[in-house]
Amino acid sequence: MRDEEFLERFEDCTFPKENFHHQDHVRLAWLYLRSHSLPTALVRFSESLKRFASAHGKEGLYHETITWAYVFLIHERMMRGESGTWEEFARNNPDLLDWKASVLGAYYREETLRSELAKRIFVFPDKHE
Repeated sequence: MRDEEFLERFEDCTFPKENFHHQDHVRLAWLYLRSHSLPTALVRFSESLKRFASAHGKEGLYHETITWAYVFLIHERMMRGESGTWEEFARNNPDLLDWKASVLGAYYREETLRSELAKRIFVFPDKHE
């Protein structure tokens, strides 16, 4: 699916929720960051995720710390290298696409990410090695 159609179907909540996975979250954040400044992309992506979840009866799934942390990581990766196409970005950043072995494990303790506070507001990384 073309980037424009993908974004449009997500924003108008017609993208099927059962086909919306972690890699799709990353792609959407990447699309917002390609078109907007970091602060604007962060707000638009967060608001769109909440709207999408609500439209599909999943209001309680939004997690602010995970959302913001991924947006910041995606932005950093985009600034470090040529962002090119989504396919190139995905190929060059496979760690961002792996939900089970989440890259956030390098930055956050598991109990922090499971906390209600981290779900409700952005919590700074708390894992120091």
